[in-house]
Amino acid sequence: MTPITPLIVLAQAAPGGANPAIVQSVWDFVLKGGPLMIPIGLCSLVALAVFVERLASLRRARVVPGGFLPGLRGLLQDVDDDRERALDYCQKDGSPLANIFSAGIRKLGRPPAVLEKHVQDAGEREVIKMRKHLRLLSLIASISPLLGLLGTIFGMIAAFQTVAASAEAMGKTELLAKGIYEAMITTAAGLIVAIPTLIAYNWISARIEQLVGEMDQITVDFIEEFGDASASAGSSDTESQRDLRIGAVAAAT
Repeated sequence: MTPITPLIVLAQAAPGGANPAIVQSVWDFVLKGGPLMIPIGLCSLVALAVFVERLASLRRARVVPGGFLPGLRGLLQDVDDDRERALDYCQKDGSPLANIFSAGIRKLGRPPAVLEKHVQDAGEREVIKMRKHLRLLSLIASISPLLGLLGTIFGMIAAFQTVAASAEAMGKTELLAKGIYEAMITTAAGLIVAIPTLIAYNWISARIEQLVGEMDQITVDFIEEFGDASASAGSSDTESQRDLRIGAVAAAT
């Protein structure tokens, strides 16, 4: 007998055998809930699968690898000469942080506004990937109680219909009590699914916000470190090329 049994035994024992109103197991609990227990059960399985998948995908070592940035700094000594090696390094890592850095490395040497724009766009794409399936969790948390309520309404309709059609309905309150209790099972099941799903949704959202904050700080440091240096190098090259052109024109004249 499960722990939920004392909460849902509302009818007296049936004469000559076991009480049909008593829930003997979880499977019996599901059967007494009626057909709408099927979609509620499917919702619980989907929510569990999404939660486990997001837990695996949002591990800090997978999103913000600890050794990624030191390795990149070791490779990216010169922006022009080491760009391809740095891009290969980011591609092999494959983490969301590496994908953001890859977009930034491609634009090193460009004006800071262009660099920041591409890094920001890449960051937004990675956040969308990190929030994958969260809308599904939110949907399950919303519709599970509604499915339970719908099952309860259908069950109560059937219970009152049975009492109304029974010639012995007068004084037989146990008939109505049994029907209502079985109808309420679907509401309980819907809430049992919805509450943990809502908690999981908010926990994952908070986890994503924490990781996004870390990636944002690391990316800002990267732009300040490599973006300014490459822009300075680019401006120095431009000035040198201008001096060479001026010298060439002067020599020609």
